Amino acid sequence: MRQLWANRNARLYLAGYVVSTFGDRVLWLAAGIWVRVLTGSNAEAGLTFFFLVLPEVIFSPIAGVIADRFQRRSVLIVFNLVGAATVMPLLLVRGTADVWIIWLVMVVYGAVGTVTSAAGTALVVTVVPDDELGHANGFRQTMAEGMRLVTPLTGAGLFAAFGASPVVVLDAATFVAAALLVWLIRVHEVKPEPSQGHWLAETVAGFHHIWTTMELRQILYALVLVLAVLGFLETACFAVVTDGLHRPASFVGVMISIQGIGAVAGGLTAARTMKRFGEIRLTSLGVVGMALGSLALVSPAILSGVLPGLLVGAGMVIFGFGLPWALVGANTLIQRRTPLRLQGRVDAAFGVLFGAFQTVSIGIGAVFVGAFGYVPPVLAVVVVGALSALYLYTRARVLANPTPASDHVPMAASMGQRPPAPGQIG
Repeated sequence: MRQLWANRNARLYLAGYVVSTFGDRVLWLAAGIWVRVLTGSNAEAGLTFFFLVLPEVIFSPIAGVIADRFQRRSVLIVFNLVGAATVMPLLLVRGTADVWIIWLVMVVYGAVGTVTSAAGTALVVTVVPDDELGHANGFRQTMAEGMRLVTPLTGAGLFAAFGASPVVVLDAATFVAAALLVWLIRVHEVKPEPSQGHWLAETVAGFHHIWTTMELRQILYALVLVLAVLGFLETACFAVVTDGLHRPASFVGVMISIQGIGAVAGGLTAARTMKRFGEIRLTSLGVVGMALGSLALVSPAILSGVLPGLLVGAGMVIFGFGLPWALVGANTLIQRRTPLRLQGRVDAAFGVLFGAFQTVSIGIGAVFVGAFGYVPPVLAVVVVGALSALYLYTRARVLANPTPASDHVPMAASMGQRPPAPGQIG
């Protein structure tokens, strides 16, 4: 990790990641609150987030092609500037009749995010040697989860005190700052390969690589299993708070912050643990932590007094700790088993598959919790998580030390220095 921070390019890239992630999280929260204030409808506020994530399923394959067919650094600079321009129409919103502007901006915002995610992952894998990927991915997860402790107060506080305009301007400024920081990075990228074959084959090349690569196919099986039930917790957590702990629904925000504390600790320890156990065992241990943390959520249905509250809090810390381990292990394995020419499309393909399963599970979970209460859905998460972790662990011998993909030649060797850490900027 010290070597990563000693590199100028790494510092610039990581600074851009932090700035842009901060701006994104602040705007996402404020946009939902804004629609709720304008319309008085929780459902319409929820649609705001639906329009934000929709492009991940629809636009990601195209975003992956863009990331693989152009210089990744240039793509990041251009699309960050596009992102800054995208949010400016929000300054025109004046009342309920203008809510469509917010939703339209969220759709374009989500599409821009798919491109910067794919290009960012591809750019960093180009320049980061294999032995630094774990530290870089760990930093990304630490920062992403750590934002849970800061952005809710910032976004809601700015909106409550000054309205939406300062939030919009702040987010636009973070896009511009990210573009500037990427522009300051000095790397020599390999010229992207020209398009080969039919455009449809190019678009689905990431999916094809996942399916024909045993290690990636197995990690896909395990994580899709988890995501197929993990969305149950989105609704179950509200039921645990209101029906189990007898607290107001806003207490869910406290639970998210507690989870963030565990996630920061998990992100800081992920790379070191991965060096000892390997990517697949780290992922398996992370899923175990998520399952154990979820199990604590059923305690209000069994126990009384203050103990259930303490157990739920401890469970959220454990869940938060396990989440970065699972993500860092899986992301690092995916990066090492994907050729450089396919990095953007494989990142986009996993985004589509994971996003689709998680979105469906959220909808099913809402029905499940409404019909049976929060205990059966939470137990489903625990059982499926345990089975998925066991499956991953049985594949450890195959996946623990994969050979890097044949055309993944870290540019650090030709640059004579260690490069920046991965993560998306935008």
